[in-house]
Amino acid sequence: MNSSTRRLAVALAAAAVLPLALSACSDNSDSKADSAPKSSAPATSSSDDMAGSGDATAMDQPFGPACSSVPKNGAGSFDGMSKDPVATAASNNPALSTLVTAVKKAGLVDTLNNAQNITVFAPTNDAFAKIPKATLDKVLNDKAELTKILTYHVVGQKLTPKDLENGSFDTLEKSKLMTSGSGESYTVNDSAKVVCGNVKTANANVYIIDSVLMPKS
Repeated sequence: MNSSTRRLAVALAAAAVLPLALSACSDNSDSKADSAPKSSAPATSSSDDMAGSGDATAMDQPFGPACSSVPKNGAGSFDGMSKDPVATAASNNPALSTLVTAVKKAGLVDTLNNAQNITVFAPTNDAFAKIPKATLDKVLNDKAELTKILTYHVVGQKLTPKDLENGSFDTLEKSKLMTSGSGESYTVNDSAKVVCGNVKTANANVYIIDSVLMPKS
C-alpha cells in the first residue's frame, strides 16, 4: 500500500469513528439533563412543606380575651411557660395563683409536672372567687374533695382547639367533661368559657377558664 492509499484509509476510519463519538457525548449530555429535574424536585417539595409548616405554626397560637394580660417576657410569658412543666408554669402566672395554692394543698404538683401529654383546664382567680368563701375554704381543707375537683380539670391527652369543637373526654378524676365551640370561642360543660386557650407548657396544653368545673358526685 503506497502512502496516498494509507492516508485515505486513515481518513475513512476517522470519519467512521467521529459520529460514534458524537453520539456518545450526546447520550451522556441527555442523561445528565434527565437527572437534573429529578434532583431538584424534592427541593421544591421541601420548600412547599416548609411553607405549610409555617402556616400551621401561625395558626397554632394562644387565643382569647384574657391572653392580653399575660406578660410579654419572662417565666410567666407564653414563651416562658412553654419551657416549664404545667404546675411550675402556672405558678408563674399571677392570674392562676389560687389554682396553684389548691394544687399544692392537694399534693398534686409532682403529679402534674411529671405527667406527659395532658390537657389542663385552669380556672382563674376570678373563677374561684365565684365560689362562696366558706365553701371554698372548706374544699381547700378537704384534701380528698380538693383532689377530686382538681383532677376533674385534667384530661390525659393533649387537646387542640379543633378537638374541643364537639368533644367528650375522660378526666383523671375518671368521669367525663364536655366541650363545644369553634374558632376562638369554646365552652366546657356548657358553663365555663375558655378565656385564654391553646397555651403550651413543656408537658401540657392549657385552656384557662372563667369558672371552676365540678364533677358529678
